[in-house]
Amino acid sequence: MLQIKSFTFNPFSENTYVLFDETKEAVIIDPGCYEKQEKGILYDFITKEQLKPVKIINTHCHIDHVLGNAFIKKTYNIPLWFHAEEEPILKAVSSYSSNYGFAQYQESSVDHFLQEGEIVKFGNTELMPLWVPGHSPGHLVFYHQASKTCIAGDTLFQGSIGRTDLPGGDHETLINAIKEKLFNLPDDVVIYPGHGPSTTIGYEKLNNPFVGKNAVN
Repeated sequence: MLQIKSFTFNPFSENTYVLFDETKEAVIIDPGCYEKQEKGILYDFITKEQLKPVKIINTHCHIDHVLGNAFIKKTYNIPLWFHAEEEPILKAVSSYSSNYGFAQYQESSVDHFLQEGEIVKFGNTELMPLWVPGHSPGHLVFYHQASKTCIAGDTLFQGSIGRTDLPGGDHETLINAIKEKLFNLPDDVVIYPGHGPSTTIGYEKLNNPFVGKNAVN
């Protein structure tokens, strides 16, 4: 049975997720831990639960979602996976990280380019990657059909959507991708976003001011 543990890290209040099942194998999605205390919180949870991390996955590679990549890779000696179109986004982080107050940012490198539809396996769990661009060009979300949960990164939020004014972003692309990919999931699927509280597909279909039933685009 899939279990999801969330942590909120760094000044951007980014949601980091640890997914694991009864085998104790785990994947860490979007490790945003930067400060020593944040790294300790994540490490202590993994240790307490006796988890075995096997992969790091980035939904996308904006700074707030990758601050802990290097720490996790080094600590657990595990590979980093994300979509190929995110590699330039990740490489650019070191050029501006100090401007955001992250002078001690450590670079990380990809080990595997993940494609839409390529099943991510750990333990007895399988995640389905869906390509939902617009916030960033190679943004993936990860759907677990059995538990009807989706790790959505910065695509769909409770009452909002990801910003599209960053390099590689496009508003119309994101709107269409949400409607075509996420809104085709069952209404009771729980969305775990990159920032803020969880929500459901059904709620956002009805109420989201950007993509919901009464949205004006």
